[in-house]
Parts: sequence; C-alpha cells; structure tokens
Amino acid sequence: MAEKQPTIKEIAKRLNISVSTVSRALHNHSSIGLRTKTMVQELAKELNYEPNQTAIFFQQRKTFTIGVILPELAESFFSSAISGIEDVAYKNNYTVLLGQSHDDFEREKQIVEAMKKHRVDGLLVSISKNTNSYEHFDSLAKSNVPVVFFDRIPNAGGIHYVACNMISGTVQAVSYLLKKGHRIIGMINGPEKLFASGERQDGYIQAMLKNRLKFDPSLIVHSDLSAESNFEATQKLISNKRKVTAIVAFNDYVAMDAMHYAEQKKIKINNDIWFVSYANLPMVHYLKYQPVASVEQFPNIQGQKATQMLLELLINKETEPVNDPAHYKIIVDSKLVIYNE
Repeated sequence: MAEKQPTIKEIAKRLNISVSTVSRALHNHSSIGLRTKTMVQELAKELNYEPNQTAIFFQQRKTFTIGVILPELAESFFSSAISGIEDVAYKNNYTVLLGQSHDDFEREKQIVEAMKKHRVDGLLVSISKNTNSYEHFDSLAKSNVPVVFFDRIPNAGGIHYVACNMISGTVQAVSYLLKKGHRIIGMINGPEKLFASGERQDGYIQAMLKNRLKFDPSLIVHSDLSAESNFEATQKLISNKRKVTAIVAFNDYVAMDAMHYAEQKKIKINNDIWFVSYANLPMVHYLKYQPVASVEQFPNIQGQKATQMLLELLINKETEPVNDPAHYKIIVDSKLVIYNE
C-alpha cells in the first residue's frame, strides 16, 4: 500500500499551530517569526512534505503551464523555436505543453480545445498552412487565455505576435541575385492565405521595382508546400516562356524539392539556375546541392521573444483584459546568409 503523503494539517497538529500559520511559514511570509518558520520547515523536511500543486493552482488560478501549437516539430526551424520557448519558460517556472497540427486545420482546432481543458495559462501558436479562420482562437480570449502568434501568423488585425521581417529578407535575396546578373527571377511562394507568402511577394516586387525592372506576375507561382506541389511549381517556372535563371523558394525544404526536380531534368543547379531560399537550416550544409543563399529567420529568438511577450501578458492579465485593444507586436530583422562566398 502506498504511503500516505503528509499534509499541512498534520504539520499544524504536531506543532499545535493553525493551518494558515503553517502555510505562511512554508512560503516564508514576513508575518511569521523566524523560530516558527524554522520549526515548520524542519518538520516539513523531516516528513518529506510536498505541496499539493493542484490546490495551489486552484488558489492562485494558475497552472504555470503554457501551451504551444506548431505545424511540425520534426522541422529544424520549429525545434529551434521550441528550444527558445522552453528556455524562457523554464527560467520563469513554467511548464510547456506541446501540440502539433501537422498542418491540419481541424487538428489545430482540436488541440486548442484540448489546451483549454488542460487550463493552460496562455498559448503560443504558429498556425497551420491550411488555417482559414480564427474563431477557435477568439474563444480563448473569452476564457481570459492570452494568445501570442509567432512565425506563421494570421492575416488578421488585433493579435499579439512575433514575426520575422520577410519583406526585408526577400528584398535582400532578390537584390543579391540581381547583383549577380540575374534579371529573370522566379519565386516559388507558399499558400496564398499565409501572411508570410504575401510578405515574400511584396518584397519581391519591391526589389524588382527598386532596380527599375518590370514585375511579371507569371514568375511567381504558389505551392501548398508538399513535394508534389513543389515539383509542379518548379516545372511551371522552368517552362516559362521567359528563361528563368534564378528561383527564390519559400523555404529550404521547398528549395530541396525544386533542386531535386531540376536535377532530374538535367539542369545544372546553381549554374543553369541559381536557388535562394529561407530559414538557413543547418542540414543544408550537408546536402549534395544547396541554395547559394538563405534568409535567416532566427526561430530561437522568435520563440524566446514570443514567450517573454506571453509571460508579460499573464502578469498584466489581472489589470488588463485579454481582449484589450492594445496589442503587442515584435518584428525580428531577417538576414541573408550567403554560402561559399
């Protein structure tokens, strides 16, 4: 039979003092004298007393747990973001509860409901590529649960978020290719509904116009980010009536698919067609073929800043409602990393 855990009541009975005095002594309350504190804490140690976390959480109306929902933990980008999130959470005595949407909208909604049932204090979210409405997040505000989005953020106003400057990163990427003599540059963009896809297109257009080049819409094709869709997008650009000499891919994974397709078509990679991408994943350096450059999005920093933002919202939660019109946003600067130069 399992040994019964000692309680505050047992400590109070043994010392002939009130339960409230024991509770204050265990929490080093200033109203309790040193002698009483010492007696209580020594007896608690002797009895191997452990506080009832459920009772504490109920009393404080906190679980000291934050939920995280992201598309794929297997992706190096998101595993790096999780490391940043856990570092900040750990330092602030918070536990992280993780859920993966696997880029499935319905699964994302189910995870949000599960997080609510587990009474997380707040939520960090990078939305799925198929998320097309945000009512499931709105319901969290009604439950007084703050939400901070990072990296993949909703194309909506009135949200707290941390994101990387994809417009600036794309301008850097396209400008680099133009500097290297490319004039017909294609782009494999992500799903049109993703906010980050819009930023990439805006950056592409800015870079072209800045260099007095006409924007050709046929040079931007969209992919749902699956391998099959990435192959189709690459085929469209390669078969464009204008001879594309460089391609900017949505991320390193898309670039890998595009380069694989090009290799199958006997196209010399980074010779006949150059590739530039986003994310700057460590694995890229070990590939047979790699992009000539990649836009660093600093996922670890995004994760840290998003967690710090969420903890600040939790601190302010008692005085400021979750759906307060003031919203926090942080934009992390991107940086083009050029390989082998």
